[in-house]
Amino acid sequence: QVQLVESGGGLVQPGGSLRLSCAASGFTFSNYAMNWYRQAPGKEREPVATIAIVGGNLWYADSVKGRFTISRDDTENTVYLQMNTLKPEDTGVYYCNAYIRGSVYWGQGTQVTVSS
Repeated sequence: QVQLVESGGGLVQPGGSLRLSCAASGFTFSNYAMNWYRQAPGKEREPVATIAIVGGNLWYADSVKGRFTISRDDTENTVYLQMNTLKPEDTGVYYCNAYIRGSVYWGQGTQVTVSS
């Protein structure tokens, strides 16, 4: 079955960096776009970044453009989110997401806290 497992979250000071990973299994990873979402306390879940299949498009939310970079390694079935210049408003649970054959799949999430 499809599994998405995020890792790499933690506590970081403003201006710091984190790299999130999402290990995927149960489907042909290279055939599907992958997404990162986040949910801040008391707010709705929102899309952060998308990466199409290799050679395809990237998309970023305006709030993270220039600071976050999404990438993928199809040999490792893993999608990454490099987060630089982190701000307190980046705090939240970060989820990996994929739409596969008409169904949506989510990981369990990883907590990112940006605080001094």
